[in-house]
Amino acid sequence: MRIESRYNGPPGSGNGGWSAGVFAAEAGPGPVEVTLRRPPPLETPLTLVDGEVRDPAGEVVAEVRPGAPVDAVVPPVDRATAVDAAARYPGLVDHPFPGCYVCGPERTDGLRIFPGRLPDGRTAAPFRAPEQVGGATVWAALDCPGGWSVIAPGRPYVLGRMAARLIALPEPGDECVVTGVTVSVEGRKARVHSSLYGPDGALLASARATWIALPSGADRA
Repeated sequence: MRIESRYNGPPGSGNGGWSAGVFAAEAGPGPVEVTLRRPPPLETPLTLVDGEVRDPAGEVVAEVRPGAPVDAVVPPVDRATAVDAAARYPGLVDHPFPGCYVCGPERTDGLRIFPGRLPDGRTAAPFRAPEQVGGATVWAALDCPGGWSVIAPGRPYVLGRMAARLIALPEPGDECVVTGVTVSVEGRKARVHSSLYGPDGALLASARATWIALPSGADRA
């Protein structure tokens, strides 16, 4: 396994959702839960042995364990509502990692998923499936919309744990919608859910995740 440099999240490390999706695919079929133990390194050969993703030095990058099936679903919105919400995406003004492959406004070659807040607290964003779509693409698309339901100005979060259920992959070019919601916040941990819907409104995938707030004053790089 290797996380290519273009699939970054915070500078110098892999996007959490994309990385978790790569690790889950390596684990094979069946529901799994991926826990990131440190920022996934880029352009580094990684191996999965006995449920642990390790780098060449033997350091544990992530744990991949069997998990309960994901049954949580965030209700959908129509595409027009998602487009309107994306216009109010706070990351357009204040983004802790503006070069993120999934939600970074500086990435013209990224997924450009800009989750804006709805009146009920959910997030929503339009998502055009790229030319190449795989399981990691869907994990990545489900990642940031959940996180942006809890991220606040001056309070960045990063993905800590994620599990996803993939029902079907979108076709390249499909105009989809992603929704997210915060379920609970306890200390620095936030539990969130997210869902991906196809052009016809059908549920394609859903996820549950735990996001971790960075300590105050942490070096965001």
